[in-house]
Amino acid sequence: MKRWVVISLLLFALNVFSQSDGRKVVLVIHGGAGTILRSQMTPEKEKEYKDALSAALYRGYAILKKGGSSLDAVEAAVKVLEDDPHFNAGKGAVFTSEGKNELDASVMNGENLMAGAVAGVTTIKNPVSAARAVMEKSNHVMMTGAGAEMFARQNGVIIVPPSYFYTEERWRSLRNVKKEDSLKTELDHSGKKSSSAIYPFKNHDSKFGTVGAVALDQKGNLAAATSTGGMTNKRFGRVGDSPVIGAGTYASNATCAISCTGWGEYFIRLVMAKTVSDMMEFGKMSLAAASEEMIMKRLPALGGDGGLIAVDKMGNISMPFNTEGMYRAYIDEKGVPVIKIYKDK
Repeated sequence: MKRWVVISLLLFALNVFSQSDGRKVVLVIHGGAGTILRSQMTPEKEKEYKDALSAALYRGYAILKKGGSSLDAVEAAVKVLEDDPHFNAGKGAVFTSEGKNELDASVMNGENLMAGAVAGVTTIKNPVSAARAVMEKSNHVMMTGAGAEMFARQNGVIIVPPSYFYTEERWRSLRNVKKEDSLKTELDHSGKKSSSAIYPFKNHDSKFGTVGAVALDQKGNLAAATSTGGMTNKRFGRVGDSPVIGAGTYASNATCAISCTGWGEYFIRLVMAKTVSDMMEFGKMSLAAASEEMIMKRLPALGGDGGLIAVDKMGNISMPFNTEGMYRAYIDEKGVPVIKIYKDK
């Protein structure tokens, strides 16, 4: 082989290696937004939350650093949060009005815009893995209830008894919300149930607690995943934004990857995640500007609240929220974990 050919091949190989090995990788996670105040958090409880976020962060980031896919990273990170009872997803899911745990989750691959979701499931240990199975092993995007559970079982996703999801703290929250609902109905002097009595939110944080992750891998592919137990005391088979592609979850290599948390009905009405992406793609806005516009202006203008995490194709991140706090974490360019809970830090 001629010398110049050998040199050219070596330079090509070196260029490919440097691009794949040196490319920026990013992982951002969240554990829900709401009235999270330092004054109401003990040092012990704060450490528990930070340790849980750190565990999820490192689980996903280890995959990215080894050259793994963004899809594998977000699924792994979310599974850690689903298995931790501190968060309203998986093991820590809240209870419906009927005293059940009904779980929702979704995942999206920015490389090809494939997506999968499950909603209203009660026996799937890690709904995010079931959502990925829907994406990769079916022709569908969303499956619900018993059908989703049957599909998950047939495809090797871990199935558990409904009692697995029970936690005393969430059961106590349901009793408290029901008590508040009852008192509010009694104080309605009109003698009729108002819309607020039908679906009251005196306990404002009864609707918060989603978990999620977004990632950029060494190949430049983006992915997003979201999982939740929904609202405490939710009724009538309610489904929020978490499993709705474009509302609570979205990923496109052309723009960004997003996972949302907050009052799901408003996120659905705003098609929150896709709208941020569209603002970037068609409005030529930056990730920060688009996400801030939606979370800080358009969401509260309708009466909703919450937050989101996002990473764009260049590795820039955004984590806006309009509540008192949001559990959130990422690893900076130096490989140092950054974990935040409150509004000020």
